[in-house]
Amino acid sequence: MANSFQTQMFRHIQVFFKNKPAKSILSPESFTVKNTRCIQSTATRWNGPVKLAYTSYEGTNSYIVPPSTATPIIIQHGLLGSRKNWASLGKAIHSKTGKKVIVPDARNHGDSPHSSVLDYEVLSKDLVKLMEDLEIPKAIMVGHSMGGRAMMKLALNKPSLVDKLVVVDISPVNVSPGAKLMTEFLTLMEHINLGDQLKRATARKIVDEQLQVVVKDSLLRQFLLTNLVEDNGRYRWRVNLKSIIQNLPNIIGHFPSKDENYIGPTLFIAGEKSDYVKPADHNAIRTIFPSAEFQYITGAGHWVHAEKPTQFLEVLLKFI
Repeated sequence: MANSFQTQMFRHIQVFFKNKPAKSILSPESFTVKNTRCIQSTATRWNGPVKLAYTSYEGTNSYIVPPSTATPIIIQHGLLGSRKNWASLGKAIHSKTGKKVIVPDARNHGDSPHSSVLDYEVLSKDLVKLMEDLEIPKAIMVGHSMGGRAMMKLALNKPSLVDKLVVVDISPVNVSPGAKLMTEFLTLMEHINLGDQLKRATARKIVDEQLQVVVKDSLLRQFLLTNLVEDNGRYRWRVNLKSIIQNLPNIIGHFPSKDENYIGPTLFIAGEKSDYVKPADHNAIRTIFPSAEFQYITGAGHWVHAEKPTQFLEVLLKFI
């Protein structure tokens, strides 16, 4: 894999590990966190929606925003991520808005079920099912990268469910050229085998050494290692690598917009240093999302929300 790809896509990934949330982001209001966990299912060709694991940030001071008027916010992470990546911002967004913030794990990620089917149609249907299960008639949708495309597809398929749409550093008309090189390190991850009864530190060291063959960036390897979990004395990848690799063209390829459009309020938040949302594509994007606004965060790359959380939150809250 070209070093330029690793630098371009993952240059600032250290924010997931080194940076603590800025004190200015969080307020002292009390809140509760509700977690759900779905047992991993056997991979299947089931084309219907799956029941997603999620975290919900809900205020204990419910009088701040009456439940009858508070539109919740649903946030979907990107490829190889999980709801944990949005924990700090999920709390901050709830604290600043008083709204319930729900952050699910996408299928084949985190604690959500595995499936051999993975495309934006089923990802959007999974989110619709989550809304039905939680009896949410309408929500503000926020999605990063793969999650942003899933939210766009939901808005196009079910516009009545979407109050506002926020897409973070991904486009419906193009994708970064570097994203197409992901197959190489995903395949390497899939073929790493570990023995039984290894200590966590030993398992991580072995995997880290094997990943170095392709993934030169140590911080990128740390991010990938967040998906390594212990299961009955043996370590495995939490993400469904086989399905992700098989379906990667569905994720990084052409966005299936057809002739649909969503006319509701839409904001694209992009990183100034990222090439995922190009100014030259704005007109093409507006043929699908006529109300689209664009905000670029200075100094940020693809992980806008993690690299510049204070600036990202300011832009997001203003739009909400």
